[in-house]
Amino acid sequence: MNFDPARVHIDMHDERAFNELIEPYRRELQLHCYRMLGSLHDAEDAVQETLVSAWRGIAGFQEKASLRTWLYRIATNRCLNMIRDRRRRPFEGLPFDPPPPTRTDEVTWLEPYPDALLPDTEPEPHSHYELREAVGLAFITALQRLPVTQRTVLVLRDVLGFRAAEVADMLDTTEATVNSALQRSRSALEARMPPARERAPVPDAPEERKLADEFADAFELGDMDRVVSLLSEDVWVTMPPEPLEYQGHAAISEFLAHGQAFRPPGATVRLVPTRANAAPAFGHYMEQEPGSGIACGLGVFALVLEGNRITRLTRFGIPELLPRFGLPLDLRFD
Repeated sequence: MNFDPARVHIDMHDERAFNELIEPYRRELQLHCYRMLGSLHDAEDAVQETLVSAWRGIAGFQEKASLRTWLYRIATNRCLNMIRDRRRRPFEGLPFDPPPPTRTDEVTWLEPYPDALLPDTEPEPHSHYELREAVGLAFITALQRLPVTQRTVLVLRDVLGFRAAEVADMLDTTEATVNSALQRSRSALEARMPPARERAPVPDAPEERKLADEFADAFELGDMDRVVSLLSEDVWVTMPPEPLEYQGHAAISEFLAHGQAFRPPGATVRLVPTRANAAPAFGHYMEQEPGSGIACGLGVFALVLEGNRITRLTRFGIPELLPRFGLPLDLRFD
């Protein structure tokens, strides 16, 4: 069926036409839900609920707003419902006794976002952020620490570039309320983001590949002193869904030493390159039986780089994430 996306009048039973209509927005809606929720799994669920709701309501779409705005309104409200209903994710604990952390974090639901799922779209004219910046782990983590209304307004206004009137309509509130929440969210986000420093290397540039390769080589060999030498002085190591966080070379060296004691003697460790949140990442695998040639997937490492150092190292101890990056749950090697 042929249709003009600017004028949505399709048969409620024509599912193929509906899917063709919303397909151009699917990836950007999922990224929006990820920014709101911080979890890839939850974002996928939110998008599915959004599309079901849109399918059921398409006959009543009155074109008071664009189709894109209408879909974002549905997706945003699905995310708000999920945030209200969210229960703390249980975690099993680390397989070794860790040292005291620098601090604990309540954002235990955070997950990485595969670069392969990023939309091929340019930022909206009124957006304050480039795509790479607005999907970075530091930015996503800071968003999760904002009060939900501030987070929602900042994403819709500064990341997606919607006008205040459009956001007010989406949230059933006033422009004054939107503008007030935006000012508070900008101040709060600035306080939670790392200070401005040297920019990260360009994606896939030789400098980025060299630093990521050096990290993988040192980690696979178990050379934790070399790993630490690649970190900035104020680096953070985090590990969702564990709430423990470590900062600085001394604290991180102690933590890595505890982790090395858990590694079976002679066991092979492999880090398989991928990309997450517009930065280098790795699937993390380790032999449970040394010499078996089979390494079990343990999760995903994600790096944040600035200049020639790693400023944030996050291990997501969730093996189920690996297939979302196109990686196997178990790795066989010679």
